[in-house]
Amino acid sequence: MAYEVRIDLAECMSSGVCVSNSPSAFGFDDDELAVVLPGAASLGDDALLKAARRCPSGAIALYDEGEPVDL
Repeated sequence: MAYEVRIDLAECMSSGVCVSNSPSAFGFDDDELAVVLPGAASLGDDALLKAARRCPSGAIALYDEGEPVDL
């Protein structure tokens, strides 16, 4: 089962690292904050983990069957 991805909008600093590295999984909303796109479901867990670890503000969180994944 693929990780569930959530973004804490209060923590997002709009750096764009997630969007530039995984444009099928992340995009920007009208306020230029990161959002999870439907394509995130097709990324493997390793790629999602890499994206979450690269987020400079730590705004990306991953969950496995409802439980937080340690980054």
